Amino acid sequence: MSELDIQIPTTFDPFAEANAEDSGAGPKDYVHIRIQQRNCRKSLTTVQGLKKDFSYSKILKDLKKEFCCNGTVVQDPELGQVIQLQGDQRKNVASFLVQAGIVKKDQIKIHGF
Repeated sequence: MSELDIQIPTTFDPFAEANAEDSGAGPKDYVHIRIQQRNCRKSLTTVQGLKKDFSYSKILKDLKKEFCCNGTVVQDPELGQVIQLQGDQRKNVASFLVQAGIVKKDQIKIHGF
């Protein structure tokens, strides 16, 4: 057994990358777009880090209409308001936020597989 490395499976934390990056000094104005696997082939796209002066409900309404998917705004105690969308909408959301002028392209971080 000394030649074989045994790996113990650990739980996957989709927000671990953001927490590690936020620990250092620097601007924290990134918009994080993540995907979370639900069950089987179902997935969930989350958008976190938008400025508080934007109306999350209006952004969500436009995203739902543009991509023909359902979504909601969830209040998280650590992260604030988070937009959740059904399906893998990471690239679509990133391009929508840039085209709408909500954020710049260099302020978006896409996480996931």
